[in-house]
Amino acid sequence: MQMTIDKTLDKMDDLLNEGVAMPLTGRRLIDVEKMQDLIDDLRMNLPQEIKDAKAVVSERNEILEQAEAQAEDIIQKAEARARQMISETEIFKAAKRASNDMLTTASQQSRETERLAVEFSENALKKAEDALLVVFNQVKTKRLSIRGNVTKEK
Repeated sequence: MQMTIDKTLDKMDDLLNEGVAMPLTGRRLIDVEKMQDLIDDLRMNLPQEIKDAKAVVSERNEILEQAEAQAEDIIQKAEARARQMISETEIFKAAKRASNDMLTTASQQSRETERLAVEFSENALKKAEDALLVVFNQVKTKRLSIRGNVTKEK
């Protein structure tokens, strides 16, 4: 939806630039109805940016759940394998070492997967936040510009 928001802001810019200049005032007359339509378009598109950010959070949670399920599966397999190898002392010792190694590996893999998921989510949310901040600042600038033009006309 970012392109729609950018296009709407460009149209607002064009509308301001195309306004009829008022001699000796530095002000312009613009089509208020067109400007209101463009502002309404922005209001309709901003919720999509918020939905996109929520989707990123949801995706992050799904990734974390998958990572936890994979880790649990690996742990269960390691425990089952260890129980099968208990028959003799040397086999038991080897199984114990292998089980511990698998648990360590599973734990490391789980932490790494979780770290990557959190990093991905933070980056995606930061991008969404930055995009929303840019749009917010652009809308605020346009609003202040319009207010300034209306104030100058009075």
